[in-house]
Amino acid sequence: MSLILRTIDAHAAGEPLRLVTGGWPAPEGSTMLERMAWAREHQDHLRKVLMFEPRGHADMYGALLTEPERADSDVGVLFMHNEGYSTMCGHGIVAVTTIVFERALVTHADGRRTLVFDAPAGEIRARAHMEGSRVAQVSFVNVPSFVLAAGLMVRVGGRDIRVDVAFGGAFYAVVDAESVGLAVVRERLGDLKTLGMAIAREVERVITVVHPLEPGLTGVYGTIFTGPPTVADAHLRNVTVFADHEVDRSPCGTGTCAVLAVLDAMGLTDDSVPFVHESIIGTTFSARVLSRTTVGDYAAIAPELTGAASITGDHTFVVEPGDVLTEGFRL
Repeated sequence: MSLILRTIDAHAAGEPLRLVTGGWPAPEGSTMLERMAWAREHQDHLRKVLMFEPRGHADMYGALLTEPERADSDVGVLFMHNEGYSTMCGHGIVAVTTIVFERALVTHADGRRTLVFDAPAGEIRARAHMEGSRVAQVSFVNVPSFVLAAGLMVRVGGRDIRVDVAFGGAFYAVVDAESVGLAVVRERLGDLKTLGMAIAREVERVITVVHPLEPGLTGVYGTIFTGPPTVADAHLRNVTVFADHEVDRSPCGTGTCAVLAVLDAMGLTDDSVPFVHESIIGTTFSARVLSRTTVGDYAAIAPELTGAASITGDHTFVVEPGDVLTEGFRL
């Protein structure tokens, strides 16, 4: 019997999002972290089918909706990529919210256009800004974001590199691209990917990267290289290298929140002016500090991020019994 998986695909600021709508059984577990672990252990072949070639590609990204973890939430969400699963994904929240309301996957009796997600990183509150039946933009309040280690020096490739390690739903190493002799341009992607992976691994070797309140949130998810903007109104341009050499086409939602936390810790934010973050392809997200709080012993911000997404297609993927590439492949 053939395996059949159905999805609705979208992109947010250029970064793909493949939302599973059929064929993937509900992962077991009472919390989203437990469900993520269960999917990794028992359903990873399904992730590979959808993320890997010939049905996906090395930079594909996906999401799976589940029952909510908390009684007052609307839905649970798991995120996946070329290496495995993510604890949170900002562009994914923007894209999933767009799909949910444009395709009426979740409806509210009172007609409200808000969603409370349970993600492995915590509760995410999103709202859709509608233009008729179309979702023009999505804003969401992210989990508290904070700087774990400011000005950390790591040695990679025979040189010392200054890194700020920050959490925005996942942990990132934030690096000024010019400080390592690079620019945030497509022509340097090969170098950015290689160095980004090396920096992330070295940060994990030098310090323990773990959330102070949730021990299941560990490790450096990616490296964010920042540089001067090239589009009007943007404050910074960036590229995020994450998972296994994957490159975010969008400004990276959780990464934007992590960068905002770094800027806020440096006293460089203006609460009245949204921070506009540009991607390597020239698209943007905006973010602002809603309030300030603490996470354990760390000063933190409650960030709100706004972005837009568009649906790109409806898909029925088939894996026939005689397919020798049952789980796909990567090059």
